[in-house]
Amino acid sequence: MKPHNEQVINRRIFFEIAGAGIAGYFLAPIDLGAQIAPTTQEPAVLMNTAKNVVFVLLQGAPSHTDMFDLKVGSWTPANFAPTTLNGADFPSGLLPTLASQFDKLALLRSCQSNALVHSLLQTWNQIARNPASSGAGIAPNIGSVVAMEGDVTRRPGQILPGFISLNTGGSVERNGYFPARYAPFDVTANSGGLSNLQHPDGQTSFNERFQVLQTFNQANPLRVDFDQMRDFYASAQSMMNDPNVANVFRFSGADQTRYGNSGFGSSCIVARNLIGADMGTRYFQINIGGWDNHSNIYQANGGIYGPARQLDLGLGNLIADLAGMPGADGRTRLDETLIVVKGEFGRTVGNVNNQGGRDHYAVHSTLFAGGGIIGGRAIGGTTADGRFIDRPGWSRDRQVGPEDIAATMYSALGINYTTKRRDDPLGRGFQYVAPTTDWVPYPVVELFR
Repeated sequence: MKPHNEQVINRRIFFEIAGAGIAGYFLAPIDLGAQIAPTTQEPAVLMNTAKNVVFVLLQGAPSHTDMFDLKVGSWTPANFAPTTLNGADFPSGLLPTLASQFDKLALLRSCQSNALVHSLLQTWNQIARNPASSGAGIAPNIGSVVAMEGDVTRRPGQILPGFISLNTGGSVERNGYFPARYAPFDVTANSGGLSNLQHPDGQTSFNERFQVLQTFNQANPLRVDFDQMRDFYASAQSMMNDPNVANVFRFSGADQTRYGNSGFGSSCIVARNLIGADMGTRYFQINIGGWDNHSNIYQANGGIYGPARQLDLGLGNLIADLAGMPGADGRTRLDETLIVVKGEFGRTVGNVNNQGGRDHYAVHSTLFAGGGIIGGRAIGGTTADGRFIDRPGWSRDRQVGPEDIAATMYSALGINYTTKRRDDPLGRGFQYVAPTTDWVPYPVVELFR
């Protein structure tokens, strides 16, 4: 069997020879076969309301009953300032910026995980299937699928990668068996821009070293279509030389302060800039950790307060700014961008544990904004203590799993989530969203209606 990475240039060799600073994923050859591979599809509900997705992964799993499914009790700190907004209880003191944007938010309160292991569920949420299932080892990130599907609509000048990851520290699922072109382009947000767009020894040295690579490849052919790689190198080189690319990753000190002066906030600014520039990126993953509050969850200036403040200022201002940016056909950039915010699972409910914290729990909530959703409401619900789902709130009348969230994102983008590709190295067929042992994944269309 042909290795699934046969079409990918050895990036280590490239950078040892060329010494290039720009990330290597986007220098891989265009594999047209990835776009025209045989597929099968079933009928699907496609909302087709969004052009972009911003997926925010809350690493560590926040307490659902303290945030998106607030349950007020003797444990609730006074500074949470519980408020009822359109019939939904919300911690306006903990998340004041998001509270001010509540008319743009939808809270899906009937989510449930099938496991309580951080790493397992972080991967599960990114590849839309159980990581222990057959074929999960070759599964690409949802963002890689979106990037590949988006290639056919690229316009001249849209030279940025289709999938950009921010604030992940490398903790992001990659492109699986898809060509390296569709891997996440990892960015560390910095007000000065993307430093590695420039070679430290200058552009002349970069060009000279690439000529060395060409000579090396002719004498020792790598298993790659070098003509394709050379064509794509021209696109990568244009990224390095185009001032618009450098500028879109820069931002002001005032913006940095407004967004919370954090890595997460700065990542939200870059996402805002890239969505506004419309230079080819269609999927953004932004991670924010600090939610694993097994102890001292309500500790002043610690516990849940630190990550909540970062999330509130970064996400709240991203939503506000996108809502004020004009898009196409009279819509705003927020109308064109589906934002999905979720953790791996929830936290134990009621009184805190003997360490003043909350432990892992399957029931949790997901926040949505933009991309055609109807805001200002909660969908689904849990019992008075948040322990069980008692109102699924959607057409399937069951819990919402990670696969359903993925189907919802694909549906909003107009991508058929039932697509099954016939180009996978295992020869079994790769389905965008894998059916579970209990149900067939389905988009939560009630978010849009």
